[in-house]
Amino acid sequence: MHYFSTNQRSEPATFREAVLNGQPDDKGLYFPQTIPRFSTDFVNGLRHLSNAEIAFQIIRPYVSDSIPEDELKKICSETVDFDFPLVEISDQISALELFHGPTLAFKDVGARFMSRCLRAFVKDAGQKAIVVVATSGDTGGAVANGFHAVDGIEVLILYPKGRVSRVQELQLTTLGGNVTTLGVLGAFDDCQMLAKQALADKELRKQAFLTSANSINIARWLPQQFHYAFALKYWDDPPPVVSVPSGNFGNLAAGMLIYRSGLKFKRFIAACNANDTIPRFFRTGNYVPKPSIATISNAMDVSDPSNFVRIIELFKNNPVEISAVLRAVSISDEETSDVMRSVFEEHGYILDPHGAVAYAALADSLQRMPGQKGIFLETAHPIKFDCVEAIIGNHNVIPDSILAMESKRKLSFEIAVSYEEVKEHILRLR
Repeated sequence: MHYFSTNQRSEPATFREAVLNGQPDDKGLYFPQTIPRFSTDFVNGLRHLSNAEIAFQIIRPYVSDSIPEDELKKICSETVDFDFPLVEISDQISALELFHGPTLAFKDVGARFMSRCLRAFVKDAGQKAIVVVATSGDTGGAVANGFHAVDGIEVLILYPKGRVSRVQELQLTTLGGNVTTLGVLGAFDDCQMLAKQALADKELRKQAFLTSANSINIARWLPQQFHYAFALKYWDDPPPVVSVPSGNFGNLAAGMLIYRSGLKFKRFIAACNANDTIPRFFRTGNYVPKPSIATISNAMDVSDPSNFVRIIELFKNNPVEISAVLRAVSISDEETSDVMRSVFEEHGYILDPHGAVAYAALADSLQRMPGQKGIFLETAHPIKFDCVEAIIGNHNVIPDSILAMESKRKLSFEIAVSYEEVKEHILRLR
């Protein structure tokens, strides 16, 4: 398997090369040259396979010969060694809980997979790698946990200071060691811009071996396909509608990729908060990002989502085909709070604000589709978000992993939206 750049100006790369590069030098995103097709036996036999075997079968064609099969099987087993329960909320709606990993967020899957791949590649290369990652909340915690204390790897995390929750900030700033955290006085889009600028800086890359750990990196993006196979593992009804909390659109793009490989879904919903660039694009045909808006679903506060270009590429830039399987919806903070209260009162289920956006968008869509059922992705544990207690009261048991962080000292540097400051920190890590 080789990967081309969505900007079409870089040389194709192997899986190994694409992971180590992070981003093509033409500033596009890597995309697989061919889309694998699943056998009927695999699609119909998900229930009889372990999660590790499902993960291996999905990812094997993408990795090709970059990693030996025995090692890849071990990587897959370590990546998905926690639960992914499908929980029925009502007769029509079920939640796929993706927050049972070590940092209580869906991004544990991609971060664990990538850290193990990169560990193997760096060991072979014999040089230190610096992983640069921008986060709107959960990515940074998952990456920090996945790479912490891994020999030969330094991690530099950029997050929007004051725009992540207390628990998210604890997960970002309390590890230390090979994890350096920069609190940027700006929005996530600023953090993402700075990370991309570093990765595209040819002079800097001559001085330091840089790669990314955002979902722009294929080793973070591709494993998110696993979620959708796990959703169908115990699904008995006709193909479901799937609603995905959508910020940088990596998780949704992975779902639509596995759909093209043969998994059966009725429709996808891009559930966005007030940062409605994609819903407006679907209405008007014009892609016009605006300054990002801070919301209670902060990990989705992205106005210019990098991974949407992968959805465009997946459907060969055919808006009719995209619209046939994807609906984009914007949900306000008021609607998010209302659905968190109503779902708790009616079903006793605690939604985090991102899952609540997806639930609201799914419930709205199902009203237009009589007899249809759906799944929404519950992407993070409610304890990670300060607004949950304010909206529904204190009904959460605090996980031990969070309690252990409370007494730790925060280690981070506060910086302006300044590429020079980011560059200085990268050079110190060499």
